[in-house]
Amino acid sequence: MFDIFATYLRKNALLTDDEIEQFRASAVVRRLRKKQYLLQEGDICHYNTFVAKGILRLYRVGDNGVEHILKFAAENWWIGDYESYNSGNPGKGNIDALEDSEVVMIRKSELDELVRAIPKFQVFKERLDTRSFDASQNRILSNISDTAEKRYENFITAYPDIANRVPLHMIASFLGLTRETLSRVRARH
Repeated sequence: MFDIFATYLRKNALLTDDEIEQFRASAVVRRLRKKQYLLQEGDICHYNTFVAKGILRLYRVGDNGVEHILKFAAENWWIGDYESYNSGNPGKGNIDALEDSEVVMIRKSELDELVRAIPKFQVFKERLDTRSFDASQNRILSNISDTAEKRYENFITAYPDIANRVPLHMIASFLGLTRETLSRVRARH
């Protein structure tokens, strides 16, 4: 499982074998069963998590008990409750596995040290953070300005692999739609 992460680091961050060994020394490898929690609301998110296999979701539960999916993370994506991760405060989100999954977790203090010690990884992480921020901004704009049809089309285009792996009610939650509205949109699509 760590080998998948090592390949990712070699390809995307251009890290050497010695630099990858520094990650191996800090990494916690974990398998999750479908529906198993990685993090629950109220826990502090101490780890940034790389998905080597499977798919996870980050969601919050509203006061009315409705789940609101904030993010999906499939292979080669990172996930965490970053509000908790960055502040050290108890998290408001839940992260669970939608499939049997394998993840590589790195504690915040150790990842911060790796960023300081490996300049190439710092540049790579800054690119990741920028892309993540841009995607969040685009999603917010889409949710407040696009039609349901356009949101669904954008989702299918951006995440074709995820669209075929998660239940429709979860896609509806991610898009801010009811399941019924998403069913109507899909029937016309």
